[in-house]
Amino acid sequence: MSWHPQYRSSKFRHVYGKAASKDKCYDCVPITHSVHDNHFCAVNPHFVAVVTECAGGGAFLVIPIHQTGKLDPHYPRICGHKGNVLDIKWNPFNDFVIASCSEDATVKIWDIPKHLLTRNITNPKKELLGHARRVGLIEWHPTAENILFSSGYDYKIMIWNIDTREAVISNPVKILDAHKDVILSMSFNTDGSLLATACRDRKIRVIEPRSGTVLQEASNKSHRVNKVLFLGNMKKLLSTGTSRWNNRQIALWDQNDLSVPLVEEDLDGSSGLLFPFYDSDTNMLYVVGKGDGNIRYYEISPEKPYLNYLTEYHSHLPQKGIGMMPKRGLEVSACEIFRFYKLIPTKSLIEPVSMIVPRRSETYQEDIYPLTTGAQPALTAQEWLNGINKGPLLVSLRPGSGNVDSLPKYLEPEPRLKTTDHYQGRGEAMAPAETQKKSEIQDSGKQLEVRERLPKKDQTHLSNGFDVFECPPPKTENELLHMFYRQQEEIRRLREVVNQRDVQIKQMELELRNLHMVIGMY
Repeated sequence: MSWHPQYRSSKFRHVYGKAASKDKCYDCVPITHSVHDNHFCAVNPHFVAVVTECAGGGAFLVIPIHQTGKLDPHYPRICGHKGNVLDIKWNPFNDFVIASCSEDATVKIWDIPKHLLTRNITNPKKELLGHARRVGLIEWHPTAENILFSSGYDYKIMIWNIDTREAVISNPVKILDAHKDVILSMSFNTDGSLLATACRDRKIRVIEPRSGTVLQEASNKSHRVNKVLFLGNMKKLLSTGTSRWNNRQIALWDQNDLSVPLVEEDLDGSSGLLFPFYDSDTNMLYVVGKGDGNIRYYEISPEKPYLNYLTEYHSHLPQKGIGMMPKRGLEVSACEIFRFYKLIPTKSLIEPVSMIVPRRSETYQEDIYPLTTGAQPALTAQEWLNGINKGPLLVSLRPGSGNVDSLPKYLEPEPRLKTTDHYQGRGEAMAPAETQKKSEIQDSGKQLEVRERLPKKDQTHLSNGFDVFECPPPKTENELLHMFYRQQEEIRRLREVVNQRDVQIKQMELELRNLHMVIGMY
């Protein structure tokens, strides 16, 4: 046997989970009682969406991310399905568009208004009709805009192009008919050129989605698969399921050879489903058990032993489902590298849980925040359908480095409206620019331009790309410290900008003096 040192150097060895305080949770949320094996929750930097209980059809709630505390019992819902809602997913390139699928065999696309909901939304933006039985899973393509995959109990996967004017779409662009039983899970590789599926016939398949060709197929008698996940660009798959002796189990596979798993690891004898989540930026794998209160996390390495257990987050509150915040919505000033939203039906509670790397430094940590997937599509729907593959467009999470929000394209700056809505978001319409003095420097940064262009009474206070009107004021000493550190980082950045401009002014003065001397000689 090869010898491995017990100590393994890693910057994520001491990652710990931190549950939000009660005032930062979402209370009195009527979480669905459905027994379907799904997340029932979808999160983006603006909203938390959760499937809810509803008589006479299916519905889900969309709550602004900063509207924590108790939920109004009469809070408006998205209710247009005739059967229970089984899955919801936010559009990765538009934070105000969400897809839902239901037992009524339809998929619906919804536009969510930027302001607070005042009434129930019953009319979808688009309705996708094609499945013969209930639709259990939906997935957006990771790099192509407006491409949606749906999987139903008719054993078919349908590919939809919603970049059309029709409100009702009856013809998918492609139907994948390679399965003989219900599809339990779907996952894309990084550029969306391959699709991995887990099926109730206990087989894992790797499919080329545009042609429908099955490239790899695995059936392992010792591992009954439930969920499957592509591990970024590592050319590996991870599956969760049960062993021959009904122990919960995770297995790691080579993408190009599914005959035998690279690693199999038994976890425990519980019966709840295991949901895997992978962070390709940090190579960390999180395994969340349905009905458990804990979250296990591992670090994936390209060499043996591949799967390195770190530790687990413990809680006495069991989760029925779970949502995941995209990386662009994390609090980088607190060294937060991942955030879950636990659905706790016994308490009617949604509890955020942050995964934090303990660091003493107050500055931005470049090593734990590499370039990550942004909110802009790399391809149009037609380009992907024509056979083009392209990886995701990457952005930096460094405060002030650029906009990583996903805003609807139809939200253009307009004359300022008289409104006091607290949850208008970052893409708010702004007042016309005030008259500027000619002596002011015209190439100032974006945040400074916004600050200069707004009237004093409506001025947006930005700190590190953080709008204090979008969030409530700090309530605890820890929150106050975080805001202070953000302001210090902003002051440092602004000082650098001022110093650069001082140098430019001196250079221009010198050039002007030299020009006067040359003119004087003649």
